[in-house]
Formats: sequence, structure tokens, C-alpha cells
Amino acid sequence: MTAKGRRVTAFAKSTAVSTMPVRPGKTYPLSVLDHAMEQHVLHMVFYYRSGPTVDRFRLKESLSELLCYFPAITGRLTKEDAGEEAGGWKRWIVRCNDAGVRLLDARADATLEEWIGTATAAEERELAYWEPMGDDPSIWSTFYVQITEFKDKGYAIGLSCTHMHADITCATLFIKAWADSHRRACIANAPFFHPTALLPRSNPNPFSPLLSLKSSSPTSAPRRMASATFRFPSSSVRSLLSHLPADSTPFAALSALFLLAIYRAASLDPGPHALTVVTDFRKRMYAPLPHGFYGNATHFSRVEVDPAAGLASVVGQMDSHVSGLQEEEYWSTIEWLAERWKHGNRGSASTFRMYGPELTFVKVDHVMAYESEMVEGVRPVHVSCWVGGSEGGEGVVMVLPSPEMAEGEEAARTVEVTLPAEVAEKVFTDEEILGYGTTVVFSGRVN
Repeated sequence: MTAKGRRVTAFAKSTAVSTMPVRPGKTYPLSVLDHAMEQHVLHMVFYYRSGPTVDRFRLKESLSELLCYFPAITGRLTKEDAGEEAGGWKRWIVRCNDAGVRLLDARADATLEEWIGTATAAEERELAYWEPMGDDPSIWSTFYVQITEFKDKGYAIGLSCTHMHADITCATLFIKAWADSHRRACIANAPFFHPTALLPRSNPNPFSPLLSLKSSSPTSAPRRMASATFRFPSSSVRSLLSHLPADSTPFAALSALFLLAIYRAASLDPGPHALTVVTDFRKRMYAPLPHGFYGNATHFSRVEVDPAAGLASVVGQMDSHVSGLQEEEYWSTIEWLAERWKHGNRGSASTFRMYGPELTFVKVDHVMAYESEMVEGVRPVHVSCWVGGSEGGEGVVMVLPSPEMAEGEEAARTVEVTLPAEVAEKVFTDEEILGYGTTVVFSGRVN
């Protein structure tokens, strides 16, 4: 089940189902924000060293036990009429019918350390299996799990899912809940199924210049993309921050560092450039959503920065933008999406790319990825994440947590970068970035 020369061999495909049946007829509607993510797919890979209580059988057993708490994950998508008050458009809902999650078993011809040290970005993509939706969504699994064993009994858990079901926070907490279940511990961040929490207000204020621009932008032609992962230890990030104002954040500092490298590599015109910034708003609402809120609670906003003004200026602009986001902006975006669907031609309002086509910076360094302990006290050694459906744009820079953060090194970060290949070639060898002592892994073309 693998091409000659590849180091990952898939040898079995099965379906993981819940150990308890769902009440017949149960459905789960997706929110308008969920619908907006239709063109995108999430992929995550969690790497673990071997453990005495970890084997395929036990992992599958604990996954089936966990799925009792996630009926929407084991269901299948279908469309239903949203009603005349909603303009007659057809919305996605999940029929919670216990159809299960697709599960792939695989082996890698390398030890865990060899893999992290030598695997390319394209090879890492082989650890997160995915099948696009076919003509009949009612038989299509929205979640795929891959368990890959390395030669030293280390293993990787790959998760792929439609972005309509989950954002990065939600997908991370699913794996964390699986880890809790595997250890026979209480699920610390239980799923909170409440899509009506993001229904438009009674007096809506639909306003989103960014999404208006995205929805009217022509689809860009496919481009060859390349990806790399940069691991910044605390000492590197502190060194970077030492040249910046005291209140600068690692996210803004690293985003600006890469933006300036991209600016040099792409020979961009001087002057301000518009960027998209993606943030999680669960805990930024007046009535905060639980960490375990199921679905999408991410906000896409626009900021203009001037790379020619230098690193400190860009950092200040990024930090000021993120800290200045208000709850009204979140609601206005949700209500703009709701109005777009309401006035669509009976459901024909097409979706559009949320990640891109402009350069997009994703702030997800808050997620609890390294608290996903399948074995007590044994954290993942690395967690990767990338978004499908963003190809063809100017690129995505994602700032993630680092395994060092779990050890108290709060400044450490991981940065995953996907750029057009001709730009990536220069950025991935940029002296300014490498001068901070970062380690580069999983580098190379992905298509």
C-alpha cells in the first residue's frame, strides 16, 4: 500500500466506532462559522516515544471508548433546508449515526529520532491520511486517524479532519481527550456541543471588509509550495525579544521575523502590506466559551504592516492589532457570514478560501498539544499542524507551542511555514532566522 522508495507503509484500514450507541435521530447542525471553513482541512501529527502501556490494540480500544463523548465525530454529513427565515439555503448538519472514524495502520522505516532528523515535509504528510469528500457525503468519514509505528516502537498519531468540524484548538483537545481516556483519567476538557452559542444576535451588525474582499477575490492558480518547521528554544526567542519593547509577544516577534525574510525573498514592493491574522476567541468573549467548545471559534482579521519600517515596528503593529481585537468584531464577522448565506440563491452562495490568498499568520501557541500524555508523564516530543486548501496563495505562517513550554520554558515556540517554493527556498536558508539558533525539520516541497 505504498510506492517504492517511500518509508511509510500502510498495511490496514478499518473503522473505529463508539462503544455506546447514539440516540436514534440525533443530529448536530454546523454553525455559519463552521460552514465558512468548507474549503479547508486540518492535519495534525503527534509524535511519541515508546511506552510500556502503548500498543495498537490498546490505542484503538481507548479511541472507541472516547468516541462515546464525540457523537458528531462518528456521524456523517448531510444537507437540510435551513428554513424560509434563513432564505431557503441548505446547511450542513451531522447525522449522529455511529458510522465511525476511518483508521489507518502504518509503519515507518526509521526510528523516531531518525525520522524527525531526516524526514521531508512531503514525507511527514504521509503520517496524516486523508480522503476528500466524494459525491455522496453520507458515506464519507469527516475524521481520519493514522497510527504509525517507528522501528524503535516510537509512534505517531496523525489526525485529519474537515475544518468545518473543528479548528486547531478543537482538534488538539480531541487528541488530548484521547490521551486522558487512554490513561483512564478524567477528560480534563470535555467537549461542549453548543453551536447556537455563535448564532447571530437579535440586532445584527454584519460587517467584515476582509471577508468581503476574500469572497470576491478570483481563485488563484495552483503553485508549487514548500514547507518547513522551525523549532525555537527559549534562549532563541528571548534573544529575539531582547531587541524589542518589553511587552512584545513571541507570536508577534516570530511573525515579524518571518515576514521580513519573506519580504526580502519575494522582493516585495516598498510600503504597507495587508496580512491576515488568525486568532482563537474562545476566551476573549464577554461570556467566555469553554476550552472544549466543539467547532470553530477562530477569527480572521486584516492588519497592514510596513516591512521597510523594520522589525520593532512590525512587532508593535502585530501586537497592537491582536490585543486590540474586540468582541464586536467577532460577532460582526459571524453575522456577515450569516447574511451571506441567508441571501444566497437557495444555498448556492459559494464558499471561499479563508486561509489566503494573502499571507496568513496563525496564532495557536495557546493550544494544549503537549499535555496530550498517552502515558503518565510522557509528553509528545513534537506536534505538527498544517491546513489543507491554502495552496496557491502567498503562504501560511503558523506559530505553535513547543515541547519546552511544558517544561517551564514559556518563551519556546515552533513555527510551521508553508510558502511558494521559489520564496521558500530563500526563506528557509535566511541568515537572520537561522542566526537565532533555530532547528529546521521537515523541510521541502509538499506538492
